[in-house]
Amino acid sequence: MKTLTVSAREKAVSALLRRAQRGGVILRSPEGREFVLAEIDDFDREIELTRNNKRLMRLLDERAKQTRTISLEEAQARVGS
Repeated sequence: MKTLTVSAREKAVSALLRRAQRGGVILRSPEGREFVLAEIDDFDREIELTRNNKRLMRLLDERAKQTRTISLEEAQARVGS
């Protein structure tokens, strides 16, 4: 997904953004294709950025492949509890 910054001079687009702040808007093209314009909250944006972090995703993929587990006692021994 690409982020575009809208200039204040773009009156029609700015008006659509104001409407989207009050609730999502469905935009329909002359050909009948539909698009959603909705405000993204901070959590949704954080998820998008996290998913785009290729290094983190590789790490999580590698960790998901691990099958070895340790007992609670071993974990406590490792941290000195």
